[in-house]
Amino acid sequence: MGDDHYFSASPASAENLRRIRVTLAGSEAEVTTAGGVFSPDHIDSGTAVLLANTPPPPPGGHLLDLGSGWGPIALSLAIESPHATVWAVDVNERALDLVRRNADSLGLENVNAVRPDDVPDDVTFRTIRSNPPIRVGKHELHGLLERWIPRLDERSDAWLVVQRNLGSDSLQRWLAASFTPGYSVHRAATGRGFRVLKVRKHGSPHTDEISLP
Repeated sequence: MGDDHYFSASPASAENLRRIRVTLAGSEAEVTTAGGVFSPDHIDSGTAVLLANTPPPPPGGHLLDLGSGWGPIALSLAIESPHATVWAVDVNERALDLVRRNADSLGLENVNAVRPDDVPDDVTFRTIRSNPPIRVGKHELHGLLERWIPRLDERSDAWLVVQRNLGSDSLQRWLAASFTPGYSVHRAATGRGFRVLKVRKHGSPHTDEISLP
């Protein structure tokens, strides 16, 4: 794509809409993707690892897919938690349009696909799920996480998937050093060369970790 990255606000590349079949929340679905967005031909390996190694989302409240792309995480959350409000947040307008198209075609009325600044300041999240845009650079990535992780509700978790050779271990150390006190960080799963990192925002009194079954 040259200088046209999936984290561009308005991709200059041809849209090239396409329909693909994927598995969302355990069921097959047909979705629309396009050029100029992340992983337009399939659910990428990192997102697949994240979806396979996170618990069922909370049944209600606000749930966040940070860096949604065309929407595999947000759509899965919306299917699994039909009474929750799912926020699909991305800077890429084409990606947000695809999330809206896909939510509509799947009959999901609980998805808000918006730019970061369009999320109301008073909204806090019962969970955050993200395959974050590592290639934006360390400074931008850290700023992204510093903005959104504090918006977790008490006793809630953020789940991040990061490729091991793209700095998952150093990101885990940064998270543990940056979000303290009141938070805990640990590696929850490993697969296909990816790490799933869990950031828990504790309440008062402190809440213990809950292990995945």
